[in-house]
Amino acid sequence: MKKKLIYVIVAAALVGLAGYKIASNKEKQQQEVAEVAKQVDKINVNVITVSKEEINTNYVSNGTFLPKQEINQSADISGRVVNVLVKEGSNVNAGQTLATIKRDAIEVDLTQAQNNLQNAIDDNLRYENAYKTGGVTKQQLDNSRLQLKNAQAALKAQKVRVSDTQIKAGISGTINKKMVEPGMVVSPGTALFEIVNINSLKLSVLIDESQVGKIALGQAVTINVNVLPDETFSGKITFIAPKSDSSLNFPVEIEVQNKGNLRAGMYTTATFKTNNGTETQKMLTVPAEAFVNGVSSGQLFIVNNGTAKLIKIQTGKVYGNKVQILSGLNEGEQVITSGQINLDNGSKINIIK
Repeated sequence: MKKKLIYVIVAAALVGLAGYKIASNKEKQQQEVAEVAKQVDKINVNVITVSKEEINTNYVSNGTFLPKQEINQSADISGRVVNVLVKEGSNVNAGQTLATIKRDAIEVDLTQAQNNLQNAIDDNLRYENAYKTGGVTKQQLDNSRLQLKNAQAALKAQKVRVSDTQIKAGISGTINKKMVEPGMVVSPGTALFEIVNINSLKLSVLIDESQVGKIALGQAVTINVNVLPDETFSGKITFIAPKSDSSLNFPVEIEVQNKGNLRAGMYTTATFKTNNGTETQKMLTVPAEAFVNGVSSGQLFIVNNGTAKLIKIQTGKVYGNKVQILSGLNEGEQVITSGQINLDNGSKINIIK
């Protein structure tokens, strides 16, 4: 009986110990769950501490070189090409003959026009002399003079046709492409040669409305070419559009003298000095990606006692990825730069960096 009582007491002790252990584990699990829930309730964000920094205030715009002059040279008359006198890469001068068209039939017409003119001259001379003696009327003389003028005009027209059998360069430059071969039949308006003049190049870029008032015709511009990183070129502004495009940007053209290693189509960066020649200025800035719904909204989230606070600020100029802050934000405040899409005003946050 005594032994049985001992077993009962031991069993009860074991049951009590197991119950205590279960209760202890349950309390620990509840604490862990509460801690996890507390962390889940927070939104992970990245932040930066706002401070003043030296910003390059020069305005930069990208574009592609275009030839200063470029034409597709065509024939002025129809006919069969008998000679092509240039090849791709040939340097040509304005007025130089590039190809010739068969002219046999045109020369026959020219000879006929010359004969007709000589007949008209002889006839008119007889009418002039006869009119002096009253042998013909004034009307007959006038008709004779008209026939002479028509014959002269017809001869000029045939000479023009003969000249047009020579396809001549309209500008000085380089043959970039040749689209004709001997034996081809050509017609007016069909492009036969592409001629480009790259002695100087034209760079067309877009300037923001906030900067266009700070540049002027003739102003020097620094040009950098992506494929020539070790060289810097200089250009000058030759055109500023009087009207902006739909994005409030103004087309601007810059002329660059070619030193021999530039080509049309090269991608370039133009740097405009727009701050009285000063390249840098110390200012308060934040990254453009920090703004809610874009820079134009002027809205940012800042850190406020472990929560996100939505504020409205006044922005200035945009320098690359940096946006100037004029008011509404103080140096030393922390601005949220990522995770804003998940935030509301007052959301709890967990700062990653």
